[in-house]
Amino acid sequence: MTDIVIIGAGQAAGQTVASLRQGGFTGGITILGDEAHPPYQRPPLSKQYLSGDQELERIYVRPGQFYVDRDITLKTETTVTDIDPDAKTVTTATGELYQYDELLIATGSRPRILNVPKAELDGIHYLRTIADVDRIRAALTSASRVCILGGGYIGLEVAAVVASSGFEVSVIEMEERILQRVTTAEMSAFYQNLHERHGVRLMVNTKAVSFEGDQAVTAVLASEAGLERRIETDLVIIGIGILPNVELAEAAGIDCDNGILVDAHCRTSKTHIFAAGDCTNHPNPMLNRRLRLESVPNAMEQARVAADNMMGGDKTYAAVPWFWSDQYDLKLQMVGFSADGDRTVTRGDMDTNQFAVFYLKNNAVVGVDAVNSPKEFMVCKQLYGKQVDPEALADQKTDLKSLLK
Repeated sequence: MTDIVIIGAGQAAGQTVASLRQGGFTGGITILGDEAHPPYQRPPLSKQYLSGDQELERIYVRPGQFYVDRDITLKTETTVTDIDPDAKTVTTATGELYQYDELLIATGSRPRILNVPKAELDGIHYLRTIADVDRIRAALTSASRVCILGGGYIGLEVAAVVASSGFEVSVIEMEERILQRVTTAEMSAFYQNLHERHGVRLMVNTKAVSFEGDQAVTAVLASEAGLERRIETDLVIIGIGILPNVELAEAAGIDCDNGILVDAHCRTSKTHIFAAGDCTNHPNPMLNRRLRLESVPNAMEQARVAADNMMGGDKTYAAVPWFWSDQYDLKLQMVGFSADGDRTVTRGDMDTNQFAVFYLKNNAVVGVDAVNSPKEFMVCKQLYGKQVDPEALADQKTDLKSLLK
């Protein structure tokens, strides 16, 4: 009987085992995760779980009993140290050996570390795991000033939660504008205004160069155009990007390049080894290029594809990327990439906090940023790649579904 081993216990792992059992797989399944929890969702960590609005059990992909009922071996606090593709074995830090017929690598990603003087002081945190958030929540009970390094979606989501709780919040971003890597100047300005209205102090073109404090951090020392700035703080949260966890794969001789290279079937360069989630770099036929995506939809769909193919199927992964971000009472839903467009069309009014910015290339829809506009978001997922009349798209009297014809 076939045995499947999964390295990693995140969203991809949780979806894979569910898909395997739903697909009729009756062989052995083992999940090896280095955290103390069953597979869980990461998006709530910087939102509802950080704020306390969502309890721990609600962010698990499936309740613990799910794995028991379906005869799935879940090994938490288990670190894998070696993959042997020839022997088809996985070895853990404690010397346990697991034999597999098919292997899924779902090792996810980790925070990019800021290497500056005094970065080891107490009160300096990263946010990636449940344990990280638990430490931050505990630290917030005795803090009043919070400094966030990084003006991407994670940093801004954290800023929204903390500012809404009454803390004095500063955000430091080294680029010329917040969200510079992921959206247009127009959307960056919208979110900057949003945060400033909620009292957040935003500093762009500013780079943290060191920290102050004896045992605990008391200030961030930053540089803005060569001028030194000192930001007093009780708590620092660093969100300057993530890196794919590819070291195990590389050591096993698996091809990697900005992630574990997989084909459209989620297969790696080694037979009987698949990969899914944040750690992968995959071909996207709809965008005609390879991508490494950090998103729940990508992890879940790759998991479904990998599960099917580990059972002998021939399923391919071809999907338009989509994402979301919750900040204050605004839900931003995104399809595609704004950078792919050569023209923007705004539907609605930004001043109302309910609008959608569509991105077109040669009048074909290649993306949207929809704020509190779920209808526009859903239709854009269907419109992707289709030619549209820009004037009709901008006119709110136009039924968007009519553009699908």
